[in-house]
Amino acid sequence: MATRRPSLPSRVPPINKPPQLRLFSRDYCHLCHDMLAALEILRSEPDVPFFDIEVVDVDADPVLEAKYNELVPVLADGEGRELCHYFLDAAKVREYLGALG
Repeated sequence: MATRRPSLPSRVPPINKPPQLRLFSRDYCHLCHDMLAALEILRSEPDVPFFDIEVVDVDADPVLEAKYNELVPVLADGEGRELCHYFLDAAKVREYLGALG
């Protein structure tokens, strides 16, 4: 009796996930709320590629609180590289997203 080799799974093309931006924030920070609102407006612009926004509460993690304490809000790319802080630098975010392809 011949043993049957399991068939290889068919190749599935990778799902292109939108870029993710991480907003290091605090609940009680009005600048944080302003930057999130500005990101939502930027994301709705027709010439800007869609991106996800992950809001991270720095007060929930002592390491993040120590790192970003007085800098919040801080916007970083998916790799953790800072794009801007205090206020949205829309030009820099557009440049970053454009460089992704």
